[in-house]
Amino acid sequence: MALEVLQIPCLTDNYGYLARDTASGLVACIDTPEVAPILAALETLGGRLAFILNTHWHPDHAGGNAAVQAATGAVIVSPAEVARISPIDRVVRGGDAVDLGATRFEIIETGGHTLGHISYYDPQDRIAFVGDTLFALGCGRLFEGTAEQMWTSLSRLAQLPDDTLVYCAHEYTAANARFALSLDPDPVVGKRAQAVFAARAQGEPTVPTTIGLEKATNPFLRAPLLAPAMGLGGRPDHEAFAAVRAAKDAFKG
Repeated sequence: MALEVLQIPCLTDNYGYLARDTASGLVACIDTPEVAPILAALETLGGRLAFILNTHWHPDHAGGNAAVQAATGAVIVSPAEVARISPIDRVVRGGDAVDLGATRFEIIETGGHTLGHISYYDPQDRIAFVGDTLFALGCGRLFEGTAEQMWTSLSRLAQLPDDTLVYCAHEYTAANARFALSLDPDPVVGKRAQAVFAARAQGEPTVPTTIGLEKATNPFLRAPLLAPAMGLGGRPDHEAFAAVRAAKDAFKG
């Protein structure tokens, strides 16, 4: 494995990440939700921070850019929308790539949560940093994009190999599991929910997840399968997704 990932709890429920290319020792920071924990983790991990890789512009993802860059000299690589709150050294979009030593991150366009949201995928190690597009048992709210745009983005991620490790940016899984149980009677979903509740009761993270596990249990990726029970049989897949997203937005469990 060429890429070593360190997961960093930040703020109330965020995760920041340091990804170290073991061949070169170069490190990338994926999003900057909180500066002090990231810099402390970098000191523990070792290596030179070459890049800050932002997924989108929200302050709990790019708000620490300036301070982390000032402390490390890292190059800020981001979608253009991050310019709302931070200088950018290199703008990237879907189809671009970023080389971290021997590791190549392919940029996948995953707009919907924000219009310009992107994800970073390392095909050699089958690792994806997906920000707020895909969560364990969930997905991001549609703050800027449309349901069709988000469904397209989720479908792109779902096309990655099933064993791809998915590093999302929040520990929302217990709440997502409660929603999934309210909508999906599949026993596989129930089994996963119980594992999630047990892990969180012990203070253990539920991230990373995998593409295969999300395809099997995530109600947002399973929206077309759930559509008939929701009275949406025969409707386009993105409309089934929109109905699941609306149900989650109204869910009080």
